[in-house]
Amino acid sequence: MCRMARPRKPLLSTDRIVATAAALVDAEGLDAVSTRRLAAELGVSGPSLYNHFRTKDEILEAVADAVSAAIDLSMFDEDDGRDWRTALHDWAVSYRAALTDHPRVVPLLAHGPGRRPAGLRVADAVFGAMVRAGWPPAQATSIGALMRYFVTGSALGSFARGFVDDEAAYDPADYPHLGQAHLLAERQRQVDEGAFETGLAALLDGLALRYAALPRTGSPAPFAP
Repeated sequence: MCRMARPRKPLLSTDRIVATAAALVDAEGLDAVSTRRLAAELGVSGPSLYNHFRTKDEILEAVADAVSAAIDLSMFDEDDGRDWRTALHDWAVSYRAALTDHPRVVPLLAHGPGRRPAGLRVADAVFGAMVRAGWPPAQATSIGALMRYFVTGSALGSFARGFVDDEAAYDPADYPHLGQAHLLAERQRQVDEGAFETGLAALLDGLALRYAALPRTGSPAPFAP
């Protein structure tokens, strides 16, 4: 009589640990991740996690780096053809999309890339493209910083969801200009994405003015508008 083989447990891997930790963070926040909780979710013993990660912080760093790895960097390729302003715009849109898919990871990403490989690749791509476009290195660094401030700030939460949808909460005697505020929550995507695009356009307009004032030497730099 042939005996049926027992189903094998999925092999524990770095990718599986990171995916499980990411799901926990998305559902419950950064504080939900512990080696004990992860081991239970994965159906393994706690010590087996240490074959892949030494600490919980290393796991969270890997989760954050997985989010950074989802950001499109193709617009910064030397043969892409987009000018620096279009490249920054398209990258910022992809950057925000990656973060808004995982808003509870944003506080960790807001601290910067640290030693995370994907995060460092993002920083390297932005800086390199801006220098190739003719920005002085110090200003290229500032551009990378201000874009991170802007995008991570926009992804931390929804402006529209911050207003309750109860019209009675906005007594015109107290808030004469908030008569339509109760409609914001139901128009969240339109409001939040519109605000992001408005802010991004204003930011890029300001950079374009600075770029036009840069001293020019030699032949035109690639990525120049």
